[in-house]
Amino acid sequence: MMAIPSPRLLAITDRRQAAQPLPDLAARLFAGGLRWLSLREKDLDESRQIALAHALVERARPWGAVVTLHGDPDLALAAGTDGVHLPEGADVAAARRRLGPGALVGLSTHDAEGIRRAVAGGADYVTLSPVFPSPSKPGYGPPIGTEALRRLAAEAPLPIIALGGVESGTVGDCLAAGAAGVAVMGTAMRTPDRLPDLLKALKGGQP
Repeated sequence: MMAIPSPRLLAITDRRQAAQPLPDLAARLFAGGLRWLSLREKDLDESRQIALAHALVERARPWGAVVTLHGDPDLALAAGTDGVHLPEGADVAAARRRLGPGALVGLSTHDAEGIRRAVAGGADYVTLSPVFPSPSKPGYGPPIGTEALRRLAAEAPLPIIALGGVESGTVGDCLAAGAAGVAVMGTAMRTPDRLPDLLKALKGGQP
């Protein structure tokens, strides 16, 4: 199993919000200290996702950064990414068998049952969302808040990445509640200049 990258910040792509073309934005984020980016462009056909993933991986390598793909394990394998992030309800064990022990395998979760399935399937981590109201996904669901995050993190035997409405001002709250790290989409895509604030907040919240 693969450890989650450090610093413990996952940036998730959304080309519609991106301040510049994703490969250029990725290069900018990696140069700024990001070490984990996940391609989430599920509306693109497979060939375009693969081509885009290749471009992101190329920009990640000089920095020793990790690129994962939100979606299908076979597509992640074809794209040459470092792993896959699976949707809620996906077969984690099958993804692990397909990608092998060296891949980073994560699962989207929203409750204790999702976390349990991730653990049983051999996931490396889960995202738990939405912790706060999410501008990128309005109406995604009621935010669970930091108290639920605290309870679930205390019971979870694997790292929880807090997702949904996370900003630099709330990173410390997530880490104090037991999150292993945080994930962002809109903040990284729309305002990459705010990356240093996120990284500083993560450093300040480390045990």
